[in-house]
Amino acid sequence: MITLVGILHVLVCLLLIGAVLLQGGENVDITAAFGGTSQAAFGPRGSVTLLSKITWALGFLFIVTSITLAVHASRTGTGSVLESVPTKTAPAVPAKK
Repeated sequence: MITLVGILHVLVCLLLIGAVLLQGGENVDITAAFGGTSQAAFGPRGSVTLLSKITWALGFLFIVTSITLAVHASRTGTGSVLESVPTKTAPAVPAKK
């Protein structure tokens, strides 16, 4: 099950990166294509595009999968990797003649 969450997390990460890179700047929307300004058509905030809704959904999924993986890692911790290091012994004392 946790493997599925890990695979989903990586997939969501890649899709989120793509969605953010596909978005334009602040004033890029449908009215800018026809020479208008975004404030004139949709008010000062502009329209909420499908791409921005997808970005919000992917961001939410990213947070959920991150928290799930963190909780799982904290509950199934096996300790430190240094616990399995062999202990050093004192060097052998040479015998006196």
